Amino acid sequence: MTALEPGSALVSPQWLADHLEHPALVVVDATVLGVETDAGFRWLSGLDEYLIEGHVPGAVFADLLEEFSDPAAGLTFARPDAAQLEAAARGAGIDDDVTVVVYDSAIGQWAARLWWLLRSAGVERVAVLDGGLARWRAEGRPVDDGYQQPRAAGRLTLDERPERWADKAEVEQVVAGESDAALICALPASEFRGETGRRPRRGHIPRSVSVPVSTLVDRESRAFLRGDALGERLQGVETAASERPRTIVYCGAGIAAAGAALALHLAGHEDIAIYDGSLEEWAADDDAPLVTLAG
Repeated sequence: MTALEPGSALVSPQWLADHLEHPALVVVDATVLGVETDAGFRWLSGLDEYLIEGHVPGAVFADLLEEFSDPAAGLTFARPDAAQLEAAARGAGIDDDVTVVVYDSAIGQWAARLWWLLRSAGVERVAVLDGGLARWRAEGRPVDDGYQQPRAAGRLTLDERPERWADKAEVEQVVAGESDAALICALPASEFRGETGRRPRRGHIPRSVSVPVSTLVDRESRAFLRGDALGERLQGVETAASERPRTIVYCGAGIAAAGAALALHLAGHEDIAIYDGSLEEWAADDDAPLVTLAG
């Protein structure tokens, strides 16, 4: 089977449409939904939306809540170990012979999370559909409903790259000035300031720069910003990272951080890591400092 090269971390709807019938292509819907219920806020699988509202023709569904996360770790979206990731990826039809295009129905953060999981495990031919399902629909492209059976996957060779992840200990070293890295918070500005948030302790990790993931995409098309437009949004990052080669991105649970990490990658940053526990882990420790700007 001839390899299909996406050529970038992002592919356009036109690129995907042109290659949709390629036998070496696996398209994955990675949508997760956040909903308010009588019992409070909950994350829900996007499977029902995928089945009923529709998906890119031929796309399979990936469960980021269970299969591509480790619920046993005690954090909502904790990354799975290599064995679980391999099993989940192969269950979605991913192996060494295919190219993967991931999308979601939001602004790309869920797709970016799966992109990051796969890339940090050594899967090279994986890209995000720029603008996701919303842009695909807006361009009048077809959608299918119902379930798509994944292809039977062959061998999948993983090569873990732990440097693409940061843990609480590393972030503590950065806060203490014992490790040199830029800290980027991808949450909305109001959460960064400590004005809003569902966690019992609000605010941001000391030494952080606020770069909300929502500011890194075009509001109308949901496509990621490029060039000067992206550079303007990342000015604070460029200042913080000017003498620090490593950039650590966090959010609430490592999802918005993945969208920001993708944008940093597009801007040419190389040593990027996601703090997987993010504020879900940090704020649960009463001794971990948080800064609020709420007046």
